[in-house]
This record gives sequence, C-alpha cells and structure tokens, in this order.
Amino acid sequence: MIKLALAIVLLWVLMALVAFGLGDGANAVNLDQLLTPPHFGQWLGHDELGRPVWQRLMLGAQTSLLVAIGVVTLSAIIGISLGLLSGYIGGLFDRVIVKVIDVFLAFPGLLLAIALAAVLGPGIENVIIALAAVGWVGFARLTRAQTLSVKSREHVMAARALGVNSPTIMRRHILPLVSAPLLVEATFGFAGAVIAEAGLSFLGLGVQPPAASLGNMIREGTRYLLVAPHLVLIPGLALLLMVLAINILGDRLRDRFDVRETARRKF
Repeated sequence: MIKLALAIVLLWVLMALVAFGLGDGANAVNLDQLLTPPHFGQWLGHDELGRPVWQRLMLGAQTSLLVAIGVVTLSAIIGISLGLLSGYIGGLFDRVIVKVIDVFLAFPGLLLAIALAAVLGPGIENVIIALAAVGWVGFARLTRAQTLSVKSREHVMAARALGVNSPTIMRRHILPLVSAPLLVEATFGFAGAVIAEAGLSFLGLGVQPPAASLGNMIREGTRYLLVAPHLVLIPGLALLLMVLAINILGDRLRDRFDVRETARRKF
C-alpha cells in the first residue's frame, strides 16, 4: 500500500512537471470533439469544448501541486515561527498568541477560507493566501506544545547557562527536536490544501477558466453528467487518489516517528 501511495504521488508530480510543456494546446477549442467519450487515441475523452481531458487533468494536477506547496510553505513559516516564539518566550506574548489561535479555531477553517477568498477575489495567488491564513494555526499549536515540552531539557538549559542567545537556541537546540511531528503535520496539511483548493475552485472562488483545476473541471462536468459522466468521474477519481495517497504516506510517517508504535512493533 505504501509503495502504491508513493507511486501515485510521484505520478502526480510528474504530471505537474509535464504540464509546463503543454502550451496552449490544452485550452484549444475543438468543435469536432465535443463531449467525446474515452476512446483509443484519447483515453480520457474530451470535454464540453472539445479539449482533451488528459491534458486538462495534467494542468489540474499542476495547479493542485503549486497551491499545496505554496499553502504548506507559507503556513509552516508563519505557524512554526509564532509557535516557537510563543512556547519559548511565554508570558504575555504566549497568552496573546493562544487567544489568537482560539479565535481562528472558533470558525470552521474551510468557511473562513471561503470568506477570505471571496474578499480577495479569484486567482491562484489569492487561494494560497486565503488557505495559508487558516492553515498556520495547526503548525502554531503543534510547535508551541512541542516547544513547551523540550525547552526545559538539559541541553537547552546548558546553552542558556553558557550565554547562547535565544534565536540560536531556538534554531539549533529546539527546532530540530520538534521537526518530526511538524513534518507529519505538513503532510496532512498538503492533503488538506489539495481538497480546499478543489473546493474553492468548485465554488468559483479559486482558479478561473480557462486555467484548469480539478475543482472547476468537476464543476463544469456536472452540467453534462448524464451525457458525459467521464468529465466528473475522471477528475473526481484523480482528486480522491491524490488525497488518499498523501494521507497514507502521512500515516506511515506518523507511525515511524511514534516511539510507542516503534516499541510495540519490536516486541
């Protein structure tokens, strides 16, 4: 199962890279191929404008990958920085950060992202900003909790006693110890970003046509569900496989970094 999940993720990345060389062919209208079902020579058929679904799928995979990388990177930078400072400094700063996190947690993440995307307007950059604005909370909570548990360890106290400055202590003595659970969090955040981007695009708040996204491919395909179900089934299945593969890899990473799970397997 792990190998299959890894193969799906690698295929996704490969499709996204190949999509850079497609040019304008994936968006070219071909009236002779309207709603053509899958057939020999074009295994995934054509959409309502005669565009090849296979090429559109590659562009959609590229969009999902770019958004997921952007969201996770931006969320991790903001969340890890705030969580590390909050857990290490403590005091009033920690209480303020905790209250801000509680405010964000009071709203459903996707609904808040929808509201932000509606305010910012459609576009891939605004989607990344909207999703990162709610995605940093998980990184901040986890980083703060891990920092609180390791900042009183002997090597950290020794570094303080030797006069090492706080930024160096956080960067060299605390951050490496909390990186393992953050890597798992990033993996699940990656899957969440893919789903959220597809949801925003399905609602018309994400990537706009003629740019391809799995979400807007599904939305456009729903109008032809009875005569051309492949327009919904193919991007829907691709989205399912992507998210499932990422979650399987995330579970594997979590089990690998879980000391109790590792000890149980040994015995």
